[in-house]
Amino acid sequence: MSTYRSSAADSPFRPDPGARDTAPQFVLPLVVRIERAAPPARTDALETAARAVLLMLTDERSVGEGDWAQAMRDWQDARIRKVVRRARGAEWRRAEALPGVTVTGKSAEVRVFPPVPLDGWPKDLARLQVSGTDLDDPDPVPPADPGVPTLWLNPDLGMSAGKAMAQAGHGAQLAWWELSAEARRSWQDTGFALSVRTAPPSIWPALTASGLPTVRDAGFTEIAPGSCTVVADHPALR
Repeated sequence: MSTYRSSAADSPFRPDPGARDTAPQFVLPLVVRIERAAPPARTDALETAARAVLLMLTDERSVGEGDWAQAMRDWQDARIRKVVRRARGAEWRRAEALPGVTVTGKSAEVRVFPPVPLDGWPKDLARLQVSGTDLDDPDPVPPADPGVPTLWLNPDLGMSAGKAMAQAGHGAQLAWWELSAEARRSWQDTGFALSVRTAPPSIWPALTASGLPTVRDAGFTEIAPGSCTVVADHPALR
């Protein structure tokens, strides 16, 4: 994903961006539940995916000497790749049986799993489809609350829901890395309240020039390399 570098002292990024490319590469798998009769709303799926990434980062198994800590360190020391796949019925039940965290939104369910090597996906996840995560918002999406962290999507890019979910997760993670310990605790205490919205075209140039955490895509799927996909606007970073 991004060429963005955090300035936080505890950033897990290697100091040399080139070293992140030559390091062993891992991916954070996310699976969204999409039942034929009741698919989730698009915006809720994006917000739930972003929260899932934050909950994985802060899970007790992901830090210190936790069971997932080494995988999380290896993943964050390289490119923080994320892939979103979809599941329903028995596929979802098999995914739920694997170690991970399920996060529920208003209509969406997303399960996030500890990082795996690019070519080392568990078979019950590897068989799931990446394509087909096209979702809609059946109801009007309200404006973002200025007091809540907002992940602003590029209004000029058309992304599938799965791609946008991964990008929202990147944005949430970059914001997390930039926050002070106190701001992290405050955000965590809210259950990681956040919004994902498409930026009005009139404010997008100012957002990208604001110095806020910015995601620039590596261009593996859907969009051109270097495209700015998300700006993470957290009140504590303004």
